[in-house]
Amino acid sequence: MSHNVVVVIGVGGMGLSIARRQGVGRKVLLADFNEELLNSAAATLRGEGYDIAVHPVDVSSRDSVTALADEAAALGSVVEVVHTAGLSPVQAPPAAVLAVDLLGVALVLEEFGRVVAPGGAGVVISSMAGHLAPPLTAEQEQALAHTPADDLLKLPFTAPETVCQGAYGLAKRANQLRVQAASVLWGESGARINSISPGVISTPMGQEELAGESGTAMRAMIGASAAKRLGTPADITEAAAFLLGPAATFITGTDLLVDGGVVAALRSGHARPTA
Repeated sequence: MSHNVVVVIGVGGMGLSIARRQGVGRKVLLADFNEELLNSAAATLRGEGYDIAVHPVDVSSRDSVTALADEAAALGSVVEVVHTAGLSPVQAPPAAVLAVDLLGVALVLEEFGRVVAPGGAGVVISSMAGHLAPPLTAEQEQALAHTPADDLLKLPFTAPETVCQGAYGLAKRANQLRVQAASVLWGESGARINSISPGVISTPMGQEELAGESGTAMRAMIGASAAKRLGTPADITEAAAFLLGPAATFITGTDLLVDGGVVAALRSGHARPTA
């Protein structure tokens, strides 16, 4: 019996929530760098009746991502790929953020683009930070979109010492650009790929950010937004379910901003980026 396989890369708050929503009646392949977290998530979902396989992965390594994609294909028909893995500025220095959040996404798009099934779909979790990053030149955007993944960190403007604390925003803008470009290649096999840019979500990573140096500014932005609240993993799960599902078969290569209106408040002048 051939399985329909859902791959979830990154099993934190959003990844676990999406796995629950999308994994019913399917084989779910969970992947994460943190093997303790990975095994804990797998045990939780198995206890809830899900059919789970696990595969440790380092998304900054092509060999590791290739092995994950091959494992997914060996399990059955890869119908959905969800990439949530990432590092925030409070968790890691710029070099690590770029390796995981920029290079890692590019590698996942390339390697899973060759194994995703016709009619399949993928979602990459980006961030509203990609919408707020300093403007790039047209040449820089083209480079981020089309440079082979293995050469991305060799670009002059992606050097850690150049981007410094702007590494996260640059990586997340690159995610949006890479997804747009990858949608053409995914489309050649009849598959779709989109990204979601969450705002401040109440996950362990989000709580770390709120407790860090940028916490005051983040709370001010939330207060100025229309929703006036933190997002939840369920908010992102609902967006992912839509983009992965049959109602979104005419949507590919786009980014869905799910931020409670923070970016709208900033751009309309109701909040200040440096609040």
